[in-house]
Amino acid sequence: QVQLAESGGGLVQPGGSLRLSCVASGSIASINTMGWYRQAPGKQRELVGTIISGGITNVGTSVKGRFTVSRGNGKNTVFLQMNSLKPEDTAVYYCSLNQPPWRGNVWGQGTQVTVSS
Repeated sequence: QVQLAESGGGLVQPGGSLRLSCVASGSIASINTMGWYRQAPGKQRELVGTIISGGITNVGTSVKGRFTVSRGNGKNTVFLQMNSLKPEDTAVYYCSLNQPPWRGNVWGQGTQVTVSS
C-alpha cells in the first residue's frame, strides 16, 4: 500500500513563494512518475506539474515559468517550488504517484495553499 504525505502549504501574499514537499511510503518502484495537481473551489482538478524518475518534467501552462517540480535524492520524494504566486493559485494541492503497472495515480490528502493580501 502506497501512501503520500504532503507538507508546506499555507497563507502567502501575492508575489510570494512557497515550497511544497511530498514523501511517498510503502512499496515504491524505482521507475515512477510523481507530481502535483490542484483543485480550486468549484473547479476540476488540474495538472500543476509531474516529473518522471529520469527527471523529465511536464508543467501546466498556467504555472509555467513560475513553478518548478523537482525530485529528492531518493525515488520517493517530490517538491513543488512556487514563485510569483497569484490569488488564482489558491487551491488544495495534491501530490500524486503513478508506477508500474500504471493503473492510475495514488493521491495524497492535499494541502491548502491560499494566496491573499
